[in-house]
Amino acid sequence: MHRLLLRGKPCISRLLNVEPKAISIRNYTYDLPDDRIARYPLPQRDEASLLVYKDSGILKGKFKDLKDFLPGNSCLVFNNSKVIHARVIFNREGASPIECFCLEPYGRQSPDEIFKSHTSVKWLCMVGNAKRWKEEVLTKSLNGKYGPCVLSARKTGESGRDRIVDFSWDNPSYSFSEVLEMGGVLPIPPYLNRPSEHDDEIRYNTVYAGMEGSVAAPTAGLHFTHELLAKLSTGGTQTLYLTLHVGAGTFRPVSGEYISDHEMHAERIAAGRDTIVQLSEACRKKVMVAVGTTSARTLESLYWLGVKLNREVQPGNTFFISQWEPYTTSLTEFPPAGEVFDKIVSWMDQHALTEITAYTQMMIAPGYSFRVLDALITNFHQPGSTLLLLVAALIGDDWKKVYDFALANNFRFLSYGDSSLLFSKQPR
Repeated sequence: MHRLLLRGKPCISRLLNVEPKAISIRNYTYDLPDDRIARYPLPQRDEASLLVYKDSGILKGKFKDLKDFLPGNSCLVFNNSKVIHARVIFNREGASPIECFCLEPYGRQSPDEIFKSHTSVKWLCMVGNAKRWKEEVLTKSLNGKYGPCVLSARKTGESGRDRIVDFSWDNPSYSFSEVLEMGGVLPIPPYLNRPSEHDDEIRYNTVYAGMEGSVAAPTAGLHFTHELLAKLSTGGTQTLYLTLHVGAGTFRPVSGEYISDHEMHAERIAAGRDTIVQLSEACRKKVMVAVGTTSARTLESLYWLGVKLNREVQPGNTFFISQWEPYTTSLTEFPPAGEVFDKIVSWMDQHALTEITAYTQMMIAPGYSFRVLDALITNFHQPGSTLLLLVAALIGDDWKKVYDFALANNFRFLSYGDSSLLFSKQPR
């Protein structure tokens, strides 16, 4: 067992004196040299370096030894979303190509149903060269196991900066999932400054990915192997799986000087009834560890979803957790997470549901009081990003010490970079 160097007593402040909307993003930036960005993954996933932060102490280890740094009663919560071939490029004779970056099904339809469609689908897309796309129908010729297929795209409307695009194809033997697999490109992060390559098809998804719908990987999970997961399970670590389909908002830097000026992109979350039951039990007995910021947002969003139900707020057509809702909800006390998850299970049983879905726009920033999370496994994030704000919410100003240590000790940064295990400074 590795030992942490303890430096000072743990801070137990919940940071509730911080007004999140007044935070200047300039206080959450750092100098990231270009050569510290990992352009490619390591040959072996779990050979990544691991920074461990606990009680203000920091040490460097290997990700494959993760079990040695976790309490024996840990519960790891993973995001099992899978990255799709979201970039569809339509070449045009004598004209610039048009790119449709598929963000999410339009109208908040279930991704599962959309991917199973064999006729046509409607998507919200970020469009490259949008001004050059007038009224014409774009086409792309494909060929696969069921023979030739022509994919067509028609622009039918706008939604903010994005476009509503109708996709159709002339070979109904193919599902839309198969059409995207043939005709789309895996959307690796733009800061890698390189095109997607064959190895990215495997390495830019987790080994446990199963639910199609993300346009960016939940990168904290990229370090896990089947062997490491088996080792954790054998050692008594509980593992649970939720779904948050990562949107393109993860690439967008905070706009404006203050985070009140930044609008988070809403992302779809889903959890099965059995998982919520296990979460309820785990929250009462175990150290809750989120694998990635997306898992952290999903867990905390589910808590606030349960608070809505506890206050007899009915969801209507869908649950939605707004960006600042946790900071403005009036509660005389915060119910324990286990009780809140029990409420979700009860509500699901009343409505004969085996899965609950919602959309979350929640921003986790300094001033947020974590209700579920005890620790976070995460990579090293871009300066001035909402992901770095989440880290700062968890460990306070020590985020600077963590990042200084990572830079001084040759850690690799961003999506294909190294990892960290950060224990919260907030008691929940």
